[in-house]
Amino acid sequence: MAGTNSPGLKEITVFGRGGQGAVIAAEALADAYFREGYHVQSFPSFGVERRGAPVTAFLRIDNEFIFLRSMIYNADIGLVLSPDIVKGPLFRQSLKDNAAIVINSPARLPELDGRSAWYVDATGIAVSHGLGSKAQPLVNTAMLGAFAKAAGNLKLENLLRAVEESVPHKVENNLRAVNEAYESTVSLG
Repeated sequence: MAGTNSPGLKEITVFGRGGQGAVIAAEALADAYFREGYHVQSFPSFGVERRGAPVTAFLRIDNEFIFLRSMIYNADIGLVLSPDIVKGPLFRQSLKDNAAIVINSPARLPELDGRSAWYVDATGIAVSHGLGSKAQPLVNTAMLGAFAKAAGNLKLENLLRAVEESVPHKVENNLRAVNEAYESTVSLG
């Protein structure tokens, strides 16, 4: 039916900071889900384009054609590249009450108590694989591995192919980061 969306539509918001790779993460996820046979949309939202400024990127996936062409205001899943973002009002207002969270944090965050939350130390993984610098690690590919584990509907092989085609540098290091994060992600919520 024109102008409607199926009940299977899932909306994902990627929360990050400039320089962490949020936009590339959303694009790689869209590519991976497309390889799975889903219909996808991926688009970013920028404020001030500078390193460290908040960045959001969005992704819709569905088994059917996606008619919706608007921003995502209440996502089903939040992929959080920078853990300090969970303290801001934009984060809380951008997700459904029952939204699942995949977050870059080595330990449980009290702000996420009561939510379905998946944790991974993406910063440590990125640094150990030489992605970015210690001061500005590129955590996006590690977070994609964590997302694949949490989502459960994305084959790791398709994600790895998408990452291989999406990242411009250190492809092997990024692929190892995806695998390590996939293996080390835990649910604490």
